[in-house]
Amino acid sequence: MYVFDDKKGRKLCLRPEATATVQLIANHFWQGNKEKRVWYFEKCWRYERPQSGRYREFYQFGLEVINPQDKLIKELLIDIAKSMINIKTQEAIINYSVKRGLDYYTEDGFEISCNQLGAQKQVCGGGSYKQGIGCAIGFDRLMLCK
Repeated sequence: MYVFDDKKGRKLCLRPEATATVQLIANHFWQGNKEKRVWYFEKCWRYERPQSGRYREFYQFGLEVINPQDKLIKELLIDIAKSMINIKTQEAIINYSVKRGLDYYTEDGFEISCNQLGAQKQVCGGGSYKQGIGCAIGFDRLMLCK
């Protein structure tokens, strides 16, 4: 995470990704079992040295379903993400056995990649978590799929 002190000595953290924000809102405001579908397009930041096709400042597009009522919602999210890559005339490759590195995921996740990007080919990642399921697409990386 990109954490630093501001001019008044207060600790600040720039948002590294947006799914956790959606989960926080779900925990505090969306009680009950009613399904909520949300999307976001957020500017995020990473601290580590960026690799090829990754930037310190980047955009993330995400789709989240809180309290999903349909068992096929994971496939729907994957189909939407695949379609976005296929619009760029690239073949989307899906890996269903990914262990997401963030603590809030409750089971295996998924990744969608575009081989034309080389070693850093992941464009989309997602999975199930306590309140729902979601995925996020690295918009800058998607634009690199030619």
